[in-house]
Amino acid sequence: MWDNATITMLLEGTRDTLYMTLVSTFFGYVLGLPLGILLAVTDKEGIRPNAPLYKVLDVIVNILRSIPFLILLILVIPLTKLIVGQSYGSSATIVPLVIAAAPFIARMVESSLKEVEPGVIEAAVSMGAGTGTIIWKVLLAEARTSLLVGVTIAVGTILGYSAMAGTVGGGGLGDIAIRYGYYRYQTDIMLVTIVILVVLVQILQGLGMMLSRKLDKRKSLKFIIMLEIL
Repeated sequence: MWDNATITMLLEGTRDTLYMTLVSTFFGYVLGLPLGILLAVTDKEGIRPNAPLYKVLDVIVNILRSIPFLILLILVIPLTKLIVGQSYGSSATIVPLVIAAAPFIARMVESSLKEVEPGVIEAAVSMGAGTGTIIWKVLLAEARTSLLVGVTIAVGTILGYSAMAGTVGGGGLGDIAIRYGYYRYQTDIMLVTIVILVVLVQILQGLGMMLSRKLDKRKSLKFIIMLEIL
């Protein structure tokens, strides 16, 4: 049973899972990071409060986050076909993964930026820093450790979503587990896919936490801001 074809299938499934996870995480942050920044900045306690804009973004994020991934997967099939040209396979799964990940990432980014001490922001404002400077050199810089932890969480969540996509032919390890473990009752293959998924999560989680610890060298930004602005 464990011939070269089976091993090759599992290796290709692992590759497809990593491909879906990493690409979806990248595009999820392309959409989610700016959205999270806007949510943090336009909040009533943000540096540029804008209640109407915040409420619109807040509702959009909440709606997208409330849709279960499997339902979203089916709901966006027309959009997936329009973008990718097909509704199945690893590349097609990236579309719903990004749509599901972006609002989740936006909330984590918003939460991370709101953790920055108000005194640091006030110091930047008192030295004449503009909105862009505060966002880039204060909020994002000071919240970098929390943001990186958020990336780690997002990768693990998206990896789990990619496995769910196997129920509708999404490719990767989830697809293998469904086809062989569920439909063909080959429990051993399903268990192996579970072990591989657990190992992947542990590796990615470990790398993320290691990098976050290295970056967690927080200094007082009052002097850094002064040097960079002047």
